[in-house]
Amino acid sequence: MTKPNILPGILAMATIVVASNVLVQFLLLDGLLTWGAFTYPLAFLVNDVMNRVYGPAQARKVVFAGFVTGVICSLIGSQIMLEFGPAVPLRIAIASGTAFLVAQLMDVAIFDRLRDGVWWRAPLASTIVGSILDTVIFFTLAFAAFVPFYGEAANAAISWAWDPVPFMTVGGMAPLWVTLAFADWLVKLSMALIALIPFRVIVSRLQAA
Repeated sequence: MTKPNILPGILAMATIVVASNVLVQFLLLDGLLTWGAFTYPLAFLVNDVMNRVYGPAQARKVVFAGFVTGVICSLIGSQIMLEFGPAVPLRIAIASGTAFLVAQLMDVAIFDRLRDGVWWRAPLASTIVGSILDTVIFFTLAFAAFVPFYGEAANAAISWAWDPVPFMTVGGMAPLWVTLAFADWLVKLSMALIALIPFRVIVSRLQAA
């Protein structure tokens, strides 16, 4: 049996992780979103394509490659000092790696459970659940004031996220990070729907090759 060539998937995942780490520095809509919010959800697309074509074991290898790439990006970012501290504070580095690994592995598991249904069910369901997990884990660990185990120095770098603001600029008052999380998840949800088109096209071409 020919060994699956997952290198393109690994390179695609690594590219998305690196691009998202760079683009998260560039804000949109007065800081409500970043450009990285639009590239990061493509990781679920790569994951689902690899799962459909090569199976869950190979998809997990691509996930771990993306995780290692993210750790490297965080290590580099932690050494880049900006006006208010490192480009990647400790809390955000831990939150990012944890959220990526948990969400992507959950995506693999759900996709595999639903893989025999209609073609769109597995990628859509796995991406939606993975996106919810990713958003909740990342924003809670990175910004929530009730997460106590980082210490004063790590918390000082993200204390701006605790400021009370109108939810989504129009609702009741809530910590800023709650609005950021919800806006980020809305982008992920939109991308999950849009990604069904390239998923169908890419899978069809790979399976026909």
